[in-house]
Amino acid sequence: MSEWAIHRAELAEGFSVAYVREGVGGYPLVLLHGYPDTKRIWWRNIGPLADAGFEVIVPDLRGVGDSDLAPDGFYDPPAHGRDVFRLVHDVLGHQRCGAAAGDLGGAVLQDLGLRFEGFVERQVIFNGPAPLLGDAYRAAGIPDDPPRHERPAADYYLRQGTDPEGLAAELDTAERRRAYVADFYGHRLWAAPGAFDKDDVDFMTEPFGDAERLRASWGAYEHACGTKPMSEKPRFFETNPIPTLVLYGPADAVVYDTFCDRCAVAFPNCIGPFVVPGAGHFVQWERAGLFNRALTYLFADRLAGAEHGSADPGRRPSGSR
Repeated sequence: MSEWAIHRAELAEGFSVAYVREGVGGYPLVLLHGYPDTKRIWWRNIGPLADAGFEVIVPDLRGVGDSDLAPDGFYDPPAHGRDVFRLVHDVLGHQRCGAAAGDLGGAVLQDLGLRFEGFVERQVIFNGPAPLLGDAYRAAGIPDDPPRHERPAADYYLRQGTDPEGLAAELDTAERRRAYVADFYGHRLWAAPGAFDKDDVDFMTEPFGDAERLRASWGAYEHACGTKPMSEKPRFFETNPIPTLVLYGPADAVVYDTFCDRCAVAFPNCIGPFVVPGAGHFVQWERAGLFNRALTYLFADRLAGAEHGSADPGRRPSGSR
């Protein structure tokens, strides 16, 4: 953890989020983690992307990693998205940015870009939920995914979303909590074989030894399963016009390959989708070099503008409100 400095931003009285910020002065690029990870999943991307000319901003979502628990109890995409906007726009002073995310972070990013129009200029989405556009998908000939209760790999989803207290009671030690999360990097086959060695898994699971933070990380599943109300309706039932590079790691037992077809419909300005061989759910870690180069090319003109001080002409001084 000593590789990058951890900063904190107070977004409301008594509530702060933790984040890494490297390459200050470059083009702002926000990297959002999903489940079961924290900002640590971006450790292979921060340095190369900062060196390429980005101002890399990597927060822990509320309740996870080093960020505070949500004072209002909400862990849905709109709540996460509002936090990200306050951090990047209000605290760090950026009027616009690029962004990349997978899993839950992808849902947060899609909501963020639609809720705050013009804030996200371009985005990268990979291995996560596509917008819920049932009729549009069926009209395009894309079959409905099987119900979650018929998917053996989805047992975690239903348990975390409908019986979180019972599951938490079973995971009653830090070792058990970390072992539970470690399964997602191992035999649950979310990642390509060998993508995470023992040290990697230890690094990723360490924050989830904390009982409150593991429990908070399941909040999004409770919202999705309808066992817990959302803070407001998510912007997840409409097409998204933001130019979007879509990547898909096929060595993923959770996200169906219909993800690619759905994204081609959901994002009218879709770049790809592109399949990334040798990657599963954690594309940014498993194929870090490819991922970093893809972002560098996607934002090449913005990086050139940053060199001349024009990447974000509406930017206010850092820390201003």
